[in-house]
Amino acid sequence: MCEYCGCQSLATIDELTREHDMVVNLIGEVRAALAIGDAGRMAELARGIAAILGPHTEVEERGLFAFLTGEFPGQVAALEAEHRTIEAVLAQAADGTPADPGWPARLMDTLELLREHILKEQDGVFPAALIALDATDWDAVEAVRARVGTLLPQP
Repeated sequence: MCEYCGCQSLATIDELTREHDMVVNLIGEVRAALAIGDAGRMAELARGIAAILGPHTEVEERGLFAFLTGEFPGQVAALEAEHRTIEAVLAQAADGTPADPGWPARLMDTLELLREHILKEQDGVFPAALIALDATDWDAVEAVRARVGTLLPQP
């Protein structure tokens, strides 16, 4: 993951990156559950990923993206569309294990999209935000985080 530009020195970006790390770890667990054919565990993990991404996405869309959309409208729109796609597939497990036998494969495809999405954010959005946002903008992003919270372990 990205460490070359110094954007992780900002608490907001560090938190978003640590949430990405949590999600990537859960994706690994989903792969393990798939390998043993445990769709119930896959659904449970999908709910865990969705829980992390809920506030995470709010911080990105209502915080970072709000300040970057003027300069990068196409890129921000594409990232938001990916958010909706990912959310839709994860939501299929919200009430339990989906009965659709195609859901595990759809989930795996979506988690691959999510991995690529994370790389786009860490290698593109976060460094761009470091350059584009000023102190007032970062305060606004941090206000979104304060409102929505996080599932990160607190020190």
